[in-house]
Amino acid sequence: MKAKLRVLGIPGSLREASYNKALLRSAQGLAPADMTIHIYEALGQIPPYNEDIRQAGYPEVVQDLRDRIRTSDALLIATPEYNHSVPGVLKNAIDWASRSPDQPLNEKPTAIIGASTGSFGTVRAQMHLRQICFSNNQRVVSKPEVLVMRAQDGKFNKELQLVDETARTLLQQLLEALAHLTQRVKNAT
Repeated sequence: MKAKLRVLGIPGSLREASYNKALLRSAQGLAPADMTIHIYEALGQIPPYNEDIRQAGYPEVVQDLRDRIRTSDALLIATPEYNHSVPGVLKNAIDWASRSPDQPLNEKPTAIIGASTGSFGTVRAQMHLRQICFSNNQRVVSKPEVLVMRAQDGKFNKELQLVDETARTLLQQLLEALAHLTQRVKNAT
């Protein structure tokens, strides 16, 4: 029996009632049987990136994030869109994780999802996040794209469970694509 794929879900929002955290929780329930998704909860504790601090040694919360990325088989990043891009806290976490030596993002299978209250979903934030992942040599799932737009308009119920069938189907297909990519990467190493 093969081991389950371990996916680290990283929400790009600090808000407790975030639609992006809700997307990750929904992903846990829609994941293939051979996949587990653990949601990272300490994004707001990561200090602003500072090279002087890094040279003195990674702060404990940063080292924990790097270790979690390293020991995960894949990443699932849920990003909101702030000012047509990714939130600063998410970019900050990636900046800390992307530093050498032993950069844990290198060749890491990654899928990107996002929800917003706007009419474009998170298309611009996801585009920027793909560029960031590309610069870190991550292997990003290209399709399907999961862009939950107008999230407040019945896409989630009062308990913040994703109820929109189209979004649920796309999310399930994306998770299957992530599992397939992750297996290919694992088999190649």
